[in-house]
Amino acid sequence: MIFGALRKPRIETERLILRLPQHADYRPWVNLREGSARFLQPWEPEWAPDHLSRKSFTNRVYWANRSHGQGTALALFLTRKTDGEVLGAITMDNIRRGPAQSATLGYWIGQAHARQGYMREAIVALGHHAFARLDLSRLEAACLEENVASRGLLERSGFKYEGVAQSYLQIAGRWRNHVLYAMLRSDRRGRVEG
Repeated sequence: MIFGALRKPRIETERLILRLPQHADYRPWVNLREGSARFLQPWEPEWAPDHLSRKSFTNRVYWANRSHGQGTALALFLTRKTDGEVLGAITMDNIRRGPAQSATLGYWIGQAHARQGYMREAIVALGHHAFARLDLSRLEAACLEENVASRGLLERSGFKYEGVAQSYLQIAGRWRNHVLYAMLRSDRRGRVEG
């Protein structure tokens, strides 16, 4: 399914609106990323020297819109309903069709908004959107083994532990093992401990 003919995605939860990034989000985004750098960088790939530049952000906006139109990814900002503040982002990337019908989930949230349930709200809503609207069968996610907060978030959001991938991603400049999780549209696995 190509999304180009579809409206721009807008997913609403109790407290959030999930939507594509816009050029006007640059200053709020850069302030959030800059102010949360020490909180985010241990868990993310190494930031490029121009990571916070306007050009890099413009490329991010174009990529998000193009990927949505092609049906290969859905990159959304979490914005608070009450004031429109950008709180973080969630991306359903590497959308695979055909026999796979799956995608990979990635997310981050600004330090000031962490551990307030916003990301869980976003993950649950995007999961519902993936299964009910996009007809996916499987969502996958991965995080560093020692990232207890992210592992707990995935488990509370309905993901099940599936194993460990060796040297899965470069994080902070080093190849790191990641624990793998998945959420299935029809999950009969019960609770699987990791």
